[in-house]
Amino acid sequence: MNILSSPKFRFTIGCAALLFVSLASSHLYSQSKTKQLAQQNQPFTQPENSAPLPSQISLTANFQNPFVAQQISDEIIDKQNLLAASAPYPVVDEFKKYKFSINGSQVVSPAKLPSSKVNFNQGDLLTVLVNTRKYFQDYSSEDPDILRTGMLATQGVTVPDVLNTLNFMIAVLKEDIANNRTTRLQDPNFINTNFRVIKWSAYNPKNKQQKQLRITKYAVFTHPGSKKKTSTFNIPIYSLKENANNDKFYTRYTKQDVLSGIYEPGGKEFGKVTTLAYLTRNGLEEAIMEGTILINFTDGYKAFFNVDRNNGMSYIRGLKATAQKRYWYFREVDAIKGYGYKIDAKISIKPGVTFAGDVLNIGLGKVVVIEHTQGGRKHLRMGVIADTGGAFLPNLYQLDFLAGVFNNKKEFGQNISQLPDYATAYFLVKK
Repeated sequence: MNILSSPKFRFTIGCAALLFVSLASSHLYSQSKTKQLAQQNQPFTQPENSAPLPSQISLTANFQNPFVAQQISDEIIDKQNLLAASAPYPVVDEFKKYKFSINGSQVVSPAKLPSSKVNFNQGDLLTVLVNTRKYFQDYSSEDPDILRTGMLATQGVTVPDVLNTLNFMIAVLKEDIANNRTTRLQDPNFINTNFRVIKWSAYNPKNKQQKQLRITKYAVFTHPGSKKKTSTFNIPIYSLKENANNDKFYTRYTKQDVLSGIYEPGGKEFGKVTTLAYLTRNGLEEAIMEGTILINFTDGYKAFFNVDRNNGMSYIRGLKATAQKRYWYFREVDAIKGYGYKIDAKISIKPGVTFAGDVLNIGLGKVVVIEHTQGGRKHLRMGVIADTGGAFLPNLYQLDFLAGVFNNKKEFGQNISQLPDYATAYFLVKK
């Protein structure tokens, strides 16, 4: 008998071929993964993230038996997902300097939403989704920070995935609102069918036992103010002029320097900034903390004012507000504003459907559902990460929920008393 035609010999050769293919795919994938990790801090682009790996194409194409080809392909994909989930993610601060690394599988993992209605205002969510998508469309080249995939890269999530999620949700909401029906996005079964649900376990380097996200709340407060300095309204808020970037003079001065009167008549920098309004000291601190303030002027005029640029000094966690050196300059705006690389580009946001978070390490435009139990029932609330702040860089254990516009802290406290301090969080990514 010819040894080449021996069934035993053919079986041996076949096993050897499969073993060789498996080893080759592992080697090629390792090379690809090493290159990917080396580029972790570089902006992701659609061609790099949407194309299949070369090893996957070449190996499956070389098999004439479609069943064997599919089996090998599935094994490669499973191995890729497993390695990606366990890959380290380098966490950066607001200056994009490396701080520490986390293991992806410890922070994000596949999950399903519980069977409770998801709560949100349909029109407001649609507005924030549309405005966030428009920011990607208009400012991706000017603001490469939004092209960072953040820690969800360990789950294979790309920026195109984020945009696909926004596009799909916008289409569903528009169709449901046009047909005057409760949107399908409030149905957990619809979500579990059409989205990857990824659970976010909090990672707090100072409290390794924390598993749920801390949910803080912020608001826009209405404050009285004056266009002229008075005995009551004696704390100014300023706007930088268009030429302020030429010498960056404002980066030399702390909040305490500014409040000492350097920009007021007789001050050494008088005339370099524009005075927008005068508030109480409490009004100033709340405006800086919340990012936006609604001022009721003594002459009857009302307007929103939003933080524009700061003096480049870091926010220090745990230090009382009046002792912080960071100072913010403001601009008048037409709505509550969220994230944006400059004041004219900031995303217009709505209360009840907006979260502020760590945009560099989590990513702009991520859709999040938070879950908490109240009165023995599970409650789900959906929102978009469309804002950020100094307290979130870096921060993988907290989100700040935009609660609304309030006249005072008491009214604000009554409103948020029904909201959780800690919650289980899920990302939604269109399948």
